[in-house]
Amino acid sequence: MSKTKASGTTRLGRDSRPKYLGIKLYDGQKVKTGNIIVRQRGIKVLAGKNVSVGRDDSLYALKEGVIKFTTKRKLNFDGSQKIVKVVNVL
Repeated sequence: MSKTKASGTTRLGRDSRPKYLGIKLYDGQKVKTGNIIVRQRGIKVLAGKNVSVGRDDSLYALKEGVIKFTTKRKLNFDGSQKIVKVVNVL
């Protein structure tokens, strides 16, 4: 006896829609209020000056200006340091 019916539909082949994550506006580009700068899962890029974090962890601009990406050292709870990316709107 076979485990599946003959000529039945396959259980393979399902695929989820792409989520289109990543950086949407780059360093030096002009941004308007409310424009999304980064779409991300989790906080990979931190929000700096004039940038806020949305419900889905995306970063968006609070004011008009020019985007500036920087790095800074972040102190972890165990005392170790980690270099993280920060996005600012100047």
